[in-house]
Amino acid sequence: MPYPNKFPDAYAQSKAEAEKLVRNSNGICELLTCSIRPGSIFGPGDTIVPHLLSHWRTMFIIGDGMNCDDFVYVENVVHGHICAEKTLSTKEGSKISGGKAYFITNMEPMNFWDFLYMLLEELGYKRPSIKIPVSVMMPVAHMVEWTYKTFARYGMKVPQLTPSRIRLLSCNRTFSCSRAKDQLGYEPIVSLKDGLKRTIESYPHLQAQNQRSISKAAIFLGNGNLAKTVLWEDMKQTMTVLLLLAVIYYHLFTCGYTFITAMAKLFSLTALFLFIHGMLPANVFGHKVEKLEPSNFHITQVEAHHIAHSVSSTWNSLVGISMAFLGFKAYEKWEDTIDDLHHH
Repeated sequence: MPYPNKFPDAYAQSKAEAEKLVRNSNGICELLTCSIRPGSIFGPGDTIVPHLLSHWRTMFIIGDGMNCDDFVYVENVVHGHICAEKTLSTKEGSKISGGKAYFITNMEPMNFWDFLYMLLEELGYKRPSIKIPVSVMMPVAHMVEWTYKTFARYGMKVPQLTPSRIRLLSCNRTFSCSRAKDQLGYEPIVSLKDGLKRTIESYPHLQAQNQRSISKAAIFLGNGNLAKTVLWEDMKQTMTVLLLLAVIYYHLFTCGYTFITAMAKLFSLTALFLFIHGMLPANVFGHKVEKLEPSNFHITQVEAHHIAHSVSSTWNSLVGISMAFLGFKAYEKWEDTIDDLHHH
């Protein structure tokens, strides 16, 4: 399989670059290499299963739910590496497999969503049935990705909903292991059924009956930081937000200031905070202080033009809406006169 000219994200590109380095190193200074390309790996201790279960109440199927995937049990991945090592260790085998790439799967492709929800059901959770089209999810994912790129420097966590993730969850991903079978002698040593059984048995603490029930309010709020703040689950975070809101309320409503004066004071406080933050050392009592680069506050000429254009477009739209209301009102008031002028 050739490498694509453009990769969906930095992670995929880094994987491809690493594989190229491995394959191109074959034969250099008597080094013998080949590359193993495992399918979607699963097994005991897998972090994906707990992640799925933490979001199972709000999960849905992306796309039509008919896409297939090639899964591989973790012990089969290990077995594939052992087969590759044994093949490379022989003179004849190294000539055949050196510098090549091999797909390693369980050789049992199945519906992607059936696999995931088989895990959920075996652990006592209900299978979601709501389907959302890719065309609906993709614009949302692009917006989330843009938000992350903008605010990542301020500590925003990597989002789960990205365009590459949407494509991954909705496309067919099946591979042929014929080359690995013929040249490496690879055959899965653990079936998909047995692998699923072993994986499920490794999570007795995640059984549905052992989980604390999540309130509908928490689910509605996304069961994340917002829910923890609003529902007082994180007392420190809730009190911090309440204190901030109290300060804003005090400055805007209770001091008798005009709106312009109140906003000016808020901007002054913000400037003071940024000044103090900039004067702080990189490490305070063992706690790392994230610094804001001066470039964060720099606006290029192109960005300035874009902002001005957006403001003017918004203003023109508001004027257009106002004129539309006035136009219809004027027509309603002088309807007969306007109709007479039109006929004449």
